[in-house]
Amino acid sequence: MAVNKTQPKTDNKTTATGASVEEFLAAVEHPVRHRDGLRLLELMAEATGQPAEMWGPTIVGFGRYHYRYATGREGDAPAVGFSPRKASLSLYGLSYGPESAALLARLGKHKTGAGCVYVNKLDDVDEAVLTELIRNGYRHVTTVLHHR
Repeated sequence: MAVNKTQPKTDNKTTATGASVEEFLAAVEHPVRHRDGLRLLELMAEATGQPAEMWGPTIVGFGRYHYRYATGREGDAPAVGFSPRKASLSLYGLSYGPESAALLARLGKHKTGAGCVYVNKLDDVDEAVLTELIRNGYRHVTTVLHHR
């Protein structure tokens, strides 16, 4: 049987799993990442009005959107989210939207790359600015970038 190499890949690595967010965060060994993960859980839930859900084994997401690329690939993804990784906190969905550049300039110590914002610890950033980034990112992803 021949394989059709032009057919879009449909197996998305990052999907909602139904796993417990609380159990995942409780298992984070690094004390600062654990503490910051719990705080991000509160901040993102409050800023988005959405419950947290696990996406893949390590991403805590809030809200969801459906994407469809010109290649035919499509799927669902969290609108915003975070992962308390060993090296830093990875924050997803916050660098989109017209307001993000100005807010990131005021955020505090962070790095950006590949659509993520990386923070060593929440103590390094302005929490009010972070909250605005979360609100703006969520709104932009769900209403401008990927609306149905």
